[in-house]
Amino acid sequence: MKGSQNVLLVVDVQNDFMPGGTLAVPHGDEVVPIVNRLAAEFEHVVLTQDWHPRDHLSFAAHHAGRQPFETMTLPYGEQVLWPVHCVQGTTGAALHAGLEAGHARLVIRKGYRREVDSYSAFVEADRQTGTGLTGYLREHGVTRVWCCGLATDYCVAWSALDARAAGFDVVVIEDACRAIDLDGSLDRAREQLDAAGVVRMNAEQVLAGR
Repeated sequence: MKGSQNVLLVVDVQNDFMPGGTLAVPHGDEVVPIVNRLAAEFEHVVLTQDWHPRDHLSFAAHHAGRQPFETMTLPYGEQVLWPVHCVQGTTGAALHAGLEAGHARLVIRKGYRREVDSYSAFVEADRQTGTGLTGYLREHGVTRVWCCGLATDYCVAWSALDARAAGFDVVVIEDACRAIDLDGSLDRAREQLDAAGVVRMNAEQVLAGR
C-alpha cells in the first residue's frame, strides 16, 4: 500500500509498556494486532525501542524521597520521574513477542544515555541531540511519517511533533496507539498535534487508502 515515500514508525511496542509491565500503558497490548495489520501494508517500517541503563536519571528510584509520576527539574528541563522500565537487555525492554514487523529496516534505540531521557524518535529530551532518524529518512526519500505505538501522549506525540518540525508530513494512527494520560497529558498532546498540522486518523482510514 504505502510506497517508498512513506514510513510506518512503530513506537515502543515493548513488554514493560504492556499490561503487567513495570510502566504499563492501559490496554497497551491492544495495539499489537492493529500495528501488525498496518505493518503488512508498508514496505518501509522503522521501530523504536526504549533502552535505558539501570541507573537512568529519569527513574524515580534514583532520587531520594521521590515517587513515580512526580516531576522534577533536571539540567535539560522538566522531567516526569518514571518507574524503572525498559532496562537494556532485559525481558521488559524486549519488543512484544506478537509484533509482526520482521521486515523493519531500522531500530532506533532511545534513552540509552544516563543523563537525559528521550521520548522522541528524532531528538532527545535536551532538544539538541538528534538520533539520526531525520537524516536517514531524508536519504531514503521519505516525505510522510505514519506514527503508531506507545504511548500516544509521550513517545508517539513527541516523535510526531519532531517529525513535523523536521518538515515531514505526519499522521498519527490513533487506534493503533494507547495513552498513559497523566494529568490531562492526552488532551494536551492532541492540542499540540493539531496545532502543528499533524493529521489524526484511524487504521481503517489508512488501510482504505490502499
